[in-house]
Amino acid sequence: EHLIGDKAYDSDGLDTQLAEQGVELIAPHRTNRRKLKTQDGRALRRYARRWLVERFFAWMQWKRRLLTRWEYYARNFLGFVQLASITILLKRI
Repeated sequence: EHLIGDKAYDSDGLDTQLAEQGVELIAPHRTNRRKLKTQDGRALRRYARRWLVERFFAWMQWKRRLLTRWEYYARNFLGFVQLASITILLKRI
């Protein structure tokens, strides 16, 4: 499993905790990092596709019904999230 984050996730403590749980942290290093680098170019190729997820969540914010949760029941809200996801993905194909 992989966790892809931005430069704010560049922490050796977090990296070791996730490694103990079997999760690989993929995050570019901060510019002021003093310790040895732990990321190589191969892992950071996955980071390059992170914008797809960020863009999808930005499109989700365009839906007024999802921006503010009007539904009382979580099941109804989840249904609207799924419906919005389907409409966004079908428009982008």
